[in-house]
Amino acid sequence: MTVNTQKQVVEIIKRSKKILVLPSAPLDGDSLGSSVALYIALKKLQKEVTVVCSEQIPEVLQFLPNIKVISNRMISSGDFIITIDAKNIKIENIKSENENGKINITVTPKEGRLSEENISFSSGGIDYDLIITVDTAELSQLRDVYEKNIEIFHQVPVVNIDHHISNSHFGKLNFVDIMASSTTEILLPILEELAVEENINLIDEDIATLLLAGIITDTGSFQNANTTPKAFARAAQLISYGARQQEIIQHVYKTKQLSQLKLWGRVLSKIQVDEKHRIVWSAVSRQDFKDTESLDEQTGDIIDELMTNAPGAEIILLLKEKQDGAISASVRTTNPSVDAAKIAETFGGGGHNQAAGFRISNMSLMDAEYKIINFLKDFQEERLGVIAEREESKIIDVEELMHQAKEAEKAQEIMNNSVLPKTVEDVEEQEEQSNKKTKPETKEKSPKKEFSPKSPKEKPISGVSYRFED
Repeated sequence: MTVNTQKQVVEIIKRSKKILVLPSAPLDGDSLGSSVALYIALKKLQKEVTVVCSEQIPEVLQFLPNIKVISNRMISSGDFIITIDAKNIKIENIKSENENGKINITVTPKEGRLSEENISFSSGGIDYDLIITVDTAELSQLRDVYEKNIEIFHQVPVVNIDHHISNSHFGKLNFVDIMASSTTEILLPILEELAVEENINLIDEDIATLLLAGIITDTGSFQNANTTPKAFARAAQLISYGARQQEIIQHVYKTKQLSQLKLWGRVLSKIQVDEKHRIVWSAVSRQDFKDTESLDEQTGDIIDELMTNAPGAEIILLLKEKQDGAISASVRTTNPSVDAAKIAETFGGGGHNQAAGFRISNMSLMDAEYKIINFLKDFQEERLGVIAEREESKIIDVEELMHQAKEAEKAQEIMNNSVLPKTVEDVEEQEEQSNKKTKPETKEKSPKKEFSPKSPKEKPISGVSYRFED
């Protein structure tokens, strides 16, 4: 089936002229590597190719070759296009202004003259004959590109190339290999067959580097459970094509900014553990990003760090509060019998057997954490046969605890800067001085004399006189 599907993919690419390539969001090494490698290869085959993604490219992956070919939007049927023929005219400036609801567009030529003959109008139409999605389990993962252009996915054939077990097979042609370590691993034989069919040397060093980046990042540098003998074989093959393996390792794993290290420290300091249910988790709030001056993308592979700090845990969870208010969750499992994709699907996400993710909207970080952790406890109780003596334990509000800790630090600093006694002797001396100030002055008492009948005339210290009769 895989061989037949691969041939069908090759044939439909050969027949197509204008191809739209769409990577999933959020962007990672596999989705970027797949889409840009396809772009370069299809350009060599004289195709018109556009790569579109509405998400920003993570800084850590901007070293990848030809990464700037990715656009953040595509022409849709709702666009109105004004075309100016300026072949023989040099344009100095173009500006627009809104005047009482009317848009005035002013074009100032530097040399030559413009007339109505130079201007034409058109509506944005569907200008593609093939869409290829890569590393995309659901069309919703394309975010704005799909949501704002739904009609195009009903009018243009879609080739779906992916390796996620949760893939919904939404394409006209679905090349989904759940045993592959990455989408780039699937693409390599497709490009090799295209090269043979078209009799062209298709895979150069840049394409090889992009494809290898997908394998390395999706396997965690060959440390994750999805690392297979085929993944090693494909990686070796790509290195023989000239893939720059050390360049990938240096940028992805050996280069860390100070802000990222601070963020990792914050996340690791907030680890929570439930030994009974074998769950370990941490959460990153917007305040954490602000305090550490870090970016969303810099959480990177920190979930792998959580795994190394969680001996005995079966489920590892990292929650991130996104800029749009949504909560992003990454799930890893250390036991193949614990299905991470099944967990993610409960919340509308998906992924692999031991690595998955999902998003929750319209919920605070703390509420999402409470909901997810309670679900995981129920999930583990059923799986492990744990008899629950569940206390309705509250999720620790780490933000509040950290705020209290900061207040305590400020109070301690104020006390340290005040003139206070430092030793026991100082305390005693201060108390004695305080007593002298508060007590009224009294005459010094004479030592009490022993009563003697031979001295009746002595007056007691009270000043009262007594007379004794024989």
